[in-house]
Amino acid sequence: MNPEQDLAFGTLTPEFMLDALDAAGLYGDGRMLQLNSYENRVLQLHLEDGRVAVAKFYRPERWSDAQILEEHAFARDLAEAEVPVAAPWALKDERGLLALAGDPPTLAHFGAQRFAVTPRQGGRSPELEDPEVLTWIGRLLARLHEVGQRKPFLHRQHWASAEPGGVARDWLLDQDCVPLDIQSDWRAVVDACLQAIQAAFDSLPDLQLMRLHGDCHPGNILWTPDHGPHFVDLDDAVMGPAVQDLWMLLSGDEAAARQQLACVLEGYETIAAFDRRELRLIEPLRTLRMIHHSAWLAKRWGDPAFPLAFPWFGTSNYWHDQVAKLREQLELMQPRVDEAVLARPDDAYEIDDSNFG
Repeated sequence: MNPEQDLAFGTLTPEFMLDALDAAGLYGDGRMLQLNSYENRVLQLHLEDGRVAVAKFYRPERWSDAQILEEHAFARDLAEAEVPVAAPWALKDERGLLALAGDPPTLAHFGAQRFAVTPRQGGRSPELEDPEVLTWIGRLLARLHEVGQRKPFLHRQHWASAEPGGVARDWLLDQDCVPLDIQSDWRAVVDACLQAIQAAFDSLPDLQLMRLHGDCHPGNILWTPDHGPHFVDLDDAVMGPAVQDLWMLLSGDEAAARQQLACVLEGYETIAAFDRRELRLIEPLRTLRMIHHSAWLAKRWGDPAFPLAFPWFGTSNYWHDQVAKLREQLELMQPRVDEAVLARPDDAYEIDDSNFG
């Protein structure tokens, strides 16, 4: 692949970011730290008034203003419901240099860049080997989903069909990202996977969709000993089924994943009901993410940070490995789960093996 250099953040120097924050009346005391983020540019800043802020400068053209403001409204809804999450501050145009959006105004345009500011919420990675931690996270997810059910996203993506995978497939093929020697095999297995994904969603015509975190992997959860878990980064919030926020917490072999899921559901179901039929969507959602992830990496390849972080992407070996993994996923998605077992509302620890292949 030989993409054009991505200059989306070409003007985003530390001086530019500080000027943008100054324009909002957020004056730093000289202490700042750039935080890890592939998609956006994120700066931690100690302010003169003693607060510590986190400023997120959004990647241009990824989300519309309407989509970003829905993310912000969701975060503020969660904060109002006392679900621990870093909600964006209302901003002010102190110098007549910003264009503000939102009610309250939480998104600012400064030059060609857009940014939002949240309070810093520290913590460490959760210890997912501890069943009590998983149960606590399950309770927190249920609370997040209770808020998420109150109203829908109107502008953000839906993860409730094979459509996101089809869009990713078409873009990769249109951009000639897949080498010719493996392209037909990759196309065939992706097409078969997308059919299986759609069939899984079609088998649940009454599937309940809600506002979700959308990218709820362990790296987006922080833990403090006194207050437990809290969520960070709602940048990928979507409409989808509840299980989308659960499956990325699972790891290890089948036995370990079953036990982890049982702990998460034990906590979840003390707060809210969970439709056990959604468990059949775990492998379809995992497969959808795999296809989408390939397109995401390819779209960002012009950003100098990506080749450094993912040097293996785009090679012939990468695409051959994807074909092999997608064939495995296709096998795992074959329907062989007893619906009566999945629908059973009793003991949360009785998780049917076949949900994990």
